[in-house]
Amino acid sequence: MKFTKMSLVAALLIGSSAFAIDNVKVSGDANVYYQTSDANNKTLLEADSAAADIGVNLNVTADLVKNDSVSVSTGAGITALTTLGLENNLVNAVWGGAHTATANNGSSVGLKVKDAMWVNEAWLAVTVAKTTAKVGRMALDTPLAFTETWSIEKNTFDAAVLINQDIPDTTLVGAFVGNGNGTENFGIVHGAPASSNAAGIAPLVDANGKFNTYGTDGAYAIAAINNSWKPLTVQAWYYDVTRVATASWLQADLNLDGILVGAQYSGIAVDNNVAAGVSSDVYALMAGYTMKDTFTAKVSYSQVGKDFSAGFNTATANGTTVGGIAGTAQSKLYTEAWWNYGKVTQADSSAFNVTVEGTVATVDLGAYYTQVDQTQTAGNNDLSEITITATKSMGPLDATVAYINATVEDNNPATDDNSNTIQAYLTLNF
Repeated sequence: MKFTKMSLVAALLIGSSAFAIDNVKVSGDANVYYQTSDANNKTLLEADSAAADIGVNLNVTADLVKNDSVSVSTGAGITALTTLGLENNLVNAVWGGAHTATANNGSSVGLKVKDAMWVNEAWLAVTVAKTTAKVGRMALDTPLAFTETWSIEKNTFDAAVLINQDIPDTTLVGAFVGNGNGTENFGIVHGAPASSNAAGIAPLVDANGKFNTYGTDGAYAIAAINNSWKPLTVQAWYYDVTRVATASWLQADLNLDGILVGAQYSGIAVDNNVAAGVSSDVYALMAGYTMKDTFTAKVSYSQVGKDFSAGFNTATANGTTVGGIAGTAQSKLYTEAWWNYGKVTQADSSAFNVTVEGTVATVDLGAYYTQVDQTQTAGNNDLSEITITATKSMGPLDATVAYINATVEDNNPATDDNSNTIQAYLTLNF
């Protein structure tokens, strides 16, 4: 769900040790997502201002070989999306981009949204000593190419990943990504023609979950992650999206007796076949305090270079302005907004974020404020977003309600907007 976040290092370490599975394990979740918004002069709770979707994820993992010298595991998963016919009835839009749509029984009013189902994971993993190789279709969590999990669908990759932990307190990573089903356009544009797509408010996946070549000829990544001093985790990443771009990501995070300090830097250089001599960079700083099982408070700031916005996730619609293409990918920046992605990574943008999270009477509460000032010559595209969330877990059922107030200003009175959005998330884990 959108409000759930996992650190990059934790996700990688889980990936290198999650193969101790007894025989066969079946897991998954069923989700119902709903949103209503008064953006563009609409009225809350009316069908024309609402979107809904129903998604089911089913995963199976199994040990093929498990002994003291080697272990071999495998896993597979499927995702199914359906509206149950809610479109043009209770709501007029859906969440996921995997849906396609056709004319509604020949009528010119509305579209008939089609169900979608695809294989989101199918992998084989081999562990020998402290080295794990994982090959196949999988989720990834790296700074500049990752699986986004905030919507009702998630993008995944056809990839090969090698993880080694022979060096004390150090994880080394090497990866090749050949295909992806995210809506990335950093090289080629994926997905079905716009005329056949449903009106997804949070699209992450190509039509029908289709996988396509990542970029133009795949991508490579290498990384080193170290926490020799336990309060501090440092990571360095390098990427080569073949014939498209090269990129780096540096990050350091300190948690010393609840005191939080972090720094991020990323640079992206675009190859000549996309845009000659164009590069971009971003830095971000974070400070905060956390008290276990009580609250966490953080403040952060980021600044993007003036050349262009790279979006800082090459896996989905990445926000690049090269060639006039625009997108709204999530980023790993400390300042990332709770809902309006793609703003903090605009060219020549500064962003400020305040996050406060805590638990009161078994209810998890969150308050988030993001301010973006974009001063690019072509025109400002500023954002002010306030989000309040409440989450309650009741056994296998998680329920979340979110309220979002967002103001977007782009020096055009016709498109400037202040909107209120209400969202509801229900997830049944099994």
